Amino acid sequence: MELRQLRYFIAVAEEMHFNRAAERLHIAQPALSQQIQRLERNLKTQLFVRTTRSVEITDTGRVLLEAARRVVSEADRAQSQVELATQGSTGLLRVGFVSSAALFMLPVMVNRMHEQLPQVRFQLQENTTERQVQELLEGQLDVGIVREIEPIYGITAIALRRESLIVAVPESHPLAGRSNAPLAELAGEEFVVFPRQQVSRLYDLISALCIQAGFHMRIVQEAIQFPTILGLVAARTGIAIVPESLRALQIPGVAYLDLSDENAYSQVSLICAEGRRDSELVKRFLENGDF
Repeated sequence: MELRQLRYFIAVAEEMHFNRAAERLHIAQPALSQQIQRLERNLKTQLFVRTTRSVEITDTGRVLLEAARRVVSEADRAQSQVELATQGSTGLLRVGFVSSAALFMLPVMVNRMHEQLPQVRFQLQENTTERQVQELLEGQLDVGIVREIEPIYGITAIALRRESLIVAVPESHPLAGRSNAPLAELAGEEFVVFPRQQVSRLYDLISALCIQAGFHMRIVQEAIQFPTILGLVAARTGIAIVPESLRALQIPGVAYLDLSDENAYSQVSLICAEGRRDSELVKRFLENGDF
């Protein structure tokens, strides 16, 4: 039983006339009759009672008609879904992201995709840059939003945004009333930082910037999550250098000020496995990374 034969059968059943069904299908009437006869032979049953003046569907034909309509409808839907997926208009996109990206970049990009392609579904997973790279190479992710990525074999990286680094200080701190400060002015301060073994890229960047400014960070506390770091700042444990996105977190007792150093920024990038670069869905997501 072929899908084409089911389409022919439905047309005859709905028109109850071979000539009209043939015109509807844009085929010759003899060819249509042959296909219906072949279908009847394959099913070993009569689907239509034909006379010189009329065509009537049999009881068996009515049973097949109901099933045939479901099959053809599902086939058409499947074809439509495949076409949309080929165009990057539907499907599942697995996106990894560093935690700070959830405050600005990730929502913007996902919302843009929702507006353009409402049928696309997302599987969002927060993780470090290192872990995202591994999952991309293992085929567990389609695309990632990362920080301070270096060239890696098998990974394509596209610069997304150069994000400024800022300083979070307790509201009682002498710098709290300032709008900006140079890194060198933070020498001698006590710092709350990310554990290097878990957030090595951002930790190394901030540490290198401080060294360039003439001092080493005096670390008094480590924390994994940004809200925890800011909470510790509010508790006057120390100060923290964080991405500008964190201004969105209005923690009572915390004040933010800009760093006036030109090189005080973190590079945020989109990454994907080289083999996924040509995926239409990945292309669409990368196109929405314009900030």
